[in-house]
Amino acid sequence: MAIEATLHWHDAGTSRIPFAAYTDDARHRLELDRFFYEAHWCYVGLEAEIPNAGDFKRTSIGERSVIMVRDANGADIHVVENACAHRGVAFCRERHGNRKEFVCPYHQWTYTLNGNLQGVPFRRGVKRDGKVNGGMPADFKPAEHGLTRLEVAVRGGVVFASFDHDVEPLEDFIGPTVLHYFDRLFNGRKLCILGYNRQRIPGNWKLMQENIKDPYHPGLLHTWFVTFGLWRADNKSQLVMDARHRHAAMISTRGAQGQADQVTQVSSFKASMQLHDPRFLDIVPEPWWGGPTAVMTTLFPSVILQQQVNSVSTRQIIPDGHGAFDFVWTHFGFEDDTDEMTQRRLRQANLFGPAGFVSADDGEVIELSQLSFESRPSHRTLVELGGREVEDTDHMVTETLIRGMYKYWREVMEA
Repeated sequence: MAIEATLHWHDAGTSRIPFAAYTDDARHRLELDRFFYEAHWCYVGLEAEIPNAGDFKRTSIGERSVIMVRDANGADIHVVENACAHRGVAFCRERHGNRKEFVCPYHQWTYTLNGNLQGVPFRRGVKRDGKVNGGMPADFKPAEHGLTRLEVAVRGGVVFASFDHDVEPLEDFIGPTVLHYFDRLFNGRKLCILGYNRQRIPGNWKLMQENIKDPYHPGLLHTWFVTFGLWRADNKSQLVMDARHRHAAMISTRGAQGQADQVTQVSSFKASMQLHDPRFLDIVPEPWWGGPTAVMTTLFPSVILQQQVNSVSTRQIIPDGHGAFDFVWTHFGFEDDTDEMTQRRLRQANLFGPAGFVSADDGEVIELSQLSFESRPSHRTLVELGGREVEDTDHMVTETLIRGMYKYWREVMEA
């Protein structure tokens, strides 16, 4: 596919992104292959979601349904495609559960938890009147007809998988700079699942990666953030990327709430805003923070790792066509949390999710963006705040992380 011939980048590198990058179906299918099915690790869940032998979680990588399952031995974690090797049926419908084996309801082909085919009804035919009718060919080999198994990597209790068995090691994929912030959050303590939010956002999947690589919009769009000082352009901050600019971490330290020159002279700042329940801002610093009060890490293409004060979660991106994606939040805590800290994490989680005090804004502006893209695919966006270069910075007043992502996007899509 001649990507360069159909995408007009206006001779501005990656600072002016064609609307067609969000609207073209053929390009979307190529993205799925190159970013979700080849050469990339994608997030599938947390070990804590499948604590016991036979526990499973159904999720997706790109637009393919997959199952993360803990083996009967209680130790190994497998990820298999949710597609029967016989006629392709998506045999698992539950989101979570426990199984001793997987059985396709259509023709009852049966698989072990690691995906091996172990049973085929009527494999040797049906005997009637001294004659054997039907059956599989004599050279049929069950070992050649198991479920599609994915490569699996687990780090700090987080499970990644890849359809590409030649994918680079997970640590190399993330890179040492961003891995430092990954390990800051997933530092070996056992995780506890607190709950889920799910939403479907009518926008291109890349827009959510962009949104969490955009450090200055929270101080403009989100009244909550700018008014209560949780994330503002004047906060002490740092933006870092991996060597290929696909992953990033936005690091911020909460400033004082209230008025400040320039930063709060925006319509989203509400000096009179008060909380009916002040416990939403009952923030207790934790030793593992090491200073920053918030770190938002984007691992391209599939997941965002959130620490906003005491609220911690993963946010999984699941594309569905070029103009929509499912967004799944998994809120968690740590096994050694006190009951008070668990309640604090749950209260602060109200800032996020589909109806969150903050995150509801993001879903709405992504939808409004996609509406414009669809109506005028020949136009382009502009991401030149802070210049046109791609570099790490020590401030938020820049779109460098978005430029970095599209620099990588072009490298892969135009290869």
